[in-house]
Amino acid sequence: MLPRVLLCGEIEYVQDELKKMFHGIAEIVHLVSESRSHFLSSFGPGGPYEGTVALYRRNACSEAIGKFDAPLIHALADTSMVRWIAQSGGGYDEIDVQACKERGILVSNTPGANEDATATATLYLMLSCLRHFSMAERSLRSGTWKIPYNAAQTHDVTGRTLGVLGLGGIGLRFAHLAHAFPMRIIYFSRRKAESVPDWCEYVSSLEELCRQADILSLHVPLNQTTAGMIGEKEIRTLQRGSVLLNTSRGRIVDQEAMIRALEDGHLSSVGLDVYPDEPRVDPRLLTFPQCTLLPHIGGESAEAWRTRELQALGNLRAFVLGGVGEDIVPELKTAIVSPTALY
Repeated sequence: MLPRVLLCGEIEYVQDELKKMFHGIAEIVHLVSESRSHFLSSFGPGGPYEGTVALYRRNACSEAIGKFDAPLIHALADTSMVRWIAQSGGGYDEIDVQACKERGILVSNTPGANEDATATATLYLMLSCLRHFSMAERSLRSGTWKIPYNAAQTHDVTGRTLGVLGLGGIGLRFAHLAHAFPMRIIYFSRRKAESVPDWCEYVSSLEELCRQADILSLHVPLNQTTAGMIGEKEIRTLQRGSVLLNTSRGRIVDQEAMIRALEDGHLSSVGLDVYPDEPRVDPRLLTFPQCTLLPHIGGESAEAWRTRELQALGNLRAFVLGGVGEDIVPELKTAIVSPTALY
């Protein structure tokens, strides 16, 4: 019997490639569970997921079985042979990686797959916030032409200072796009990045980044260190009238502090693609017409979806063939043991 790979979320763009990649080396099974209890009880003898050694995961599966939190991971380790979870996407905050480490389950993601899509979405948010393009389109569609658009409250991009928090793949790609205007680009990361252009200036602290930036753009993963990283202090350190952009994760920002700054004008606008309690959006955000709000689509394009599906499936295939895949998340790289082929 071939080892099984369970798809927790459908493959939409590379179905033909999926069949070719796993032909003769693994059986593909699909998620049929509509509850967590059914999911966890289905790995035993005679269950629909019996013999599963690895999972492909999309965040959409949380609607049926919940996030891959510690209780689910521990139960999965107790009831199944699963030793690899391939997350489709760069973010993996819905998976408790510490629990995975404790139970010997490795997790991969797809870094780089949606860099261009997310960076261009961030560029759109910046332009729209400074020029109020979103407001202007809504006024046209409502039949009021330019009202309430007011050019005196809008600003050009050229010559402004962009502060990038987290100069990873997405942050650097966005920096390249913004530099073309040109803009002054400064950044802060856990460590100074290597091999970056001379025009990308490193600053020594988050406080200094906020002090100098006209626009602050967030590009860090959500974890215990970054949750609430942008709070009252950081927002008030920004210059009055600054713009805040977030295409990473909603919980990186203290939403209450952000809304207070919008109410008193300390922030002129925010451009958001992510929210703390998705899909719920705080209704107070809808009362600021100058803000641009997207429903977490920044990393979604046909090209990005195709790339990350192939990348995630490639990680699974490498695991089945060699006992270890690529793109293991940083927290688990020290947990790699000697690989053993499953096929």
